Amino acid sequence: MILEKYKKEVILAMKEKFGYQNDLAVPKIIKVVVNTGIGKALKNEKMQETISKDLAMITGQKPVPCLARGAISGFKIREGMVVGLKTTLRGKKMYEFLDRLVGATIPRIRDFRGLLEKSIDKEGNLTIGIKEHIIFSEIAHEDVRLIFGLEITVVTNAKDRNEAVELFRLLGFPIKVE
Repeated sequence: MILEKYKKEVILAMKEKFGYQNDLAVPKIIKVVVNTGIGKALKNEKMQETISKDLAMITGQKPVPCLARGAISGFKIREGMVVGLKTTLRGKKMYEFLDRLVGATIPRIRDFRGLLEKSIDKEGNLTIGIKEHIIFSEIAHEDVRLIFGLEITVVTNAKDRNEAVELFRLLGFPIKVE
């Protein structure tokens, strides 16, 4: 749905607003990175497996462990320990995930009033923080033993922030006007 909308409506609107000469010059979404820190599950292998399984269900792809680069004694972290999990989505899986995110998941967030425009950085990437992973419909609420947060970064090839804001608005992301 987002891909079809991009091809049919967004390219034309962006060419008209920003004066692009070519369809390929119009900014587009390159990848989506979904990551989480494992925090409390640092030493618990079973909890890490549960988080990994849930993240795989949400994204449709097996997550990659993120290792600590250095030791931090205050957090009881040693170099090489698994401190997080991430998944990078591209192509068809990326568009399917974005369809589910924008169409079903974001509207399920309690007290949601829109994504803030300041969530888009100066390079044109949108970062969304989600406090509870159970808002995704792929997660069965009966089986949940551990609730964790996610960070979703939608990476574009937009030249600046204004292009990215317009791109996300045209694609149907609920961006609140500040």
